[in-house]
Amino acid sequence: MAEPRRAAVPSYTAPGARFVIAEARFYDIIGEMLLDGAKRTLEAAGATWDVIAVPGALELPAAVRMATRNGRYAGAIALGCVIRGETFHFDIVAMQSCRALMDLTVSYELPVGNGILTVENEEQAVVRADPKQGDKGGDAARAALALYALKQQYGAR
Repeated sequence: MAEPRRAAVPSYTAPGARFVIAEARFYDIIGEMLLDGAKRTLEAAGATWDVIAVPGALELPAAVRMATRNGRYAGAIALGCVIRGETFHFDIVAMQSCRALMDLTVSYELPVGNGILTVENEEQAVVRADPKQGDKGGDAARAALALYALKQQYGAR
């Protein structure tokens, strides 16, 4: 696995902000690790959350939109895992779930952290999902918190 090449990420706080975590439960063990990382990060920021579960990564954008359309949540974190198989399905799921989440972020100025892993095998997924290793669930929550802070700073609708 490539070493991360990122500058120190500032810590964001969001006391009183409520986020929705949408999780795809296709791979339960990986999903639990992603969820653990996201919850720890939101808790450290002083935010609260609700968790909704869907069968797979393709359902995540629809779930995020349904949950956030009434303004109840400050943002969303989408968590899931897509492992490459022998067919083109991997590419479709990976690309379309990412595209749809980005559409939600841009179209609705909705802070969304994309925590959908796209990996070659389960071993890669575990390393990336484990909060003690890759912590991609925590990274997705940090991304949502960063966008939330920008939205607060610039007064987006």
